[in-house]
Amino acid sequence: MNYTEDDLVPISALQHYVFCERQCALIHIEQVWTENRLTAEGRLLHERVHEQDSESRAGVRIERGLPLRSLRLGLVGVADVVEFHPLPEGGWRPFPVEYKRGKPKPDRSDEVQLCAQAMCLEEMLEVSVPSGAMFYGKIRRRHDVVFDDAIRSETKRVAEGVHGLLREGITPKPVFQKKCGQCSLFSLCLPKTVQKRRSIERYLSGAITE
Repeated sequence: MNYTEDDLVPISALQHYVFCERQCALIHIEQVWTENRLTAEGRLLHERVHEQDSESRAGVRIERGLPLRSLRLGLVGVADVVEFHPLPEGGWRPFPVEYKRGKPKPDRSDEVQLCAQAMCLEEMLEVSVPSGAMFYGKIRRRHDVVFDDAIRSETKRVAEGVHGLLREGITPKPVFQKKCGQCSLFSLCLPKTVQKRRSIERYLSGAITE
């Protein structure tokens, strides 16, 4: 099954979905967004990368801000950097590089986002993209990512999950977790407040029943 142009969702939605399905829904269904220091620093990092011109370095072509699309996955977006490495038999092998301001995360949200970029490149250019890299600003180094069967399967599953979430159009209820404090939407989501209200409602309901 292929998606249509009208069905395409941002590649970034996959990263939001892996981190928190409610966050994904707030951003992509309810169109809610707020910026904190971390997201502002991340946005500025992406802008600086995209503003640089294309170049060749040691035989490697470097393209910045490259538009991406996949009708198979129903995704659209922009790659921060795609390096094109020459192949011995001729032609070029794309190597996507995604920039993040922080450091590697405990989940696979960044790897899924990068793998989605690779799968877009494969569909667009009809070439194999076996690996790529994350560049983390906080530690100032690359983290190589191999696009094996496991991460490709997870990326497809997440893309399907995002499309299902957006088709349903219902924002999941909040569940407070330790990672909530890292979310720029924390003050709008209010997971602690909502859960506390539910606990009170359950207590009152039980007391009335008794």
